[in-house]
Amino acid sequence: MTELDERARLERKLNRALGRAIHDFAMIEEGDRILCAVSGGKDSYSLHHLLVDLQRRAPVRFEVLAVNIDQGHPGYPGHLLENYMRERGHAFRMVHEDTYSVVTEKVPAGKTYCSLCSRLRRGILYTLAVELGCTKIALGHHRDDAITTLLLNLVFSGQLKAMPPKLRSDDGRNTVIRPLIYCAEDDLARYSELLAFPILPCDLCGSQENLQRKAISRLLADLDARHPGARNNMLAALTNVRPSHLLDASLWKSLGLSVAQDEAEESGATVPLASLLRGQG
Repeated sequence: MTELDERARLERKLNRALGRAIHDFAMIEEGDRILCAVSGGKDSYSLHHLLVDLQRRAPVRFEVLAVNIDQGHPGYPGHLLENYMRERGHAFRMVHEDTYSVVTEKVPAGKTYCSLCSRLRRGILYTLAVELGCTKIALGHHRDDAITTLLLNLVFSGQLKAMPPKLRSDDGRNTVIRPLIYCAEDDLARYSELLAFPILPCDLCGSQENLQRKAISRLLADLDARHPGARNNMLAALTNVRPSHLLDASLWKSLGLSVAQDEAEESGATVPLASLLRGQG
């Protein structure tokens, strides 16, 4: 298979997954102005590229505005991203906010920066979206991010939750969408290679090897190597929830459940959460 054929095959696969996610969760509507957060990594480059392509052929009209935040990291090569966007004529905005100084000042040596860094970046994006008149903020999280988050919360936080495909911010002013939520990271990595995106490294986070997320990612890679398809099955599980077989009493009450059904358990049948919610309506 030539690289051109491989790219076409990957584009079809990624576009199907992207389209399914957008359809399943009504992510894009007529007249949307979408702020696409492009960090300079493989995932956000791929998201932007796929959204711009979709924009040309979608049955609804929407705009895509790429935004990158220069957070003040020493030696940040933001010009590579600026040149890429300018040469291709994409709508683009580079924003300069020195969160690097804040993070390095507030976080003790040896501790991870990711949590504070991401919160600061999210706040900047939320404010920008309002200022720029954007109706949605698109982030490049994918299947592997979702299932890694699921395990992180399960193991370290005692919560059963992953990443919402569509999220309303606390202040109600912003809606975040994750159109790549059904896409596999390996596919995005190869797609990024084939399109030769000018990747910008994140030396701040990348220098910290002992992150819990990296440990979970290694666990998932090992599991998938031993049992091919494990990550796909975990994604499928997130779309096929059996709430009567969980131990959240408030969830049982909100869904009007009083007892689990033996028939479903014995037969292996599942009761999707969406079906129960429809039944309540």
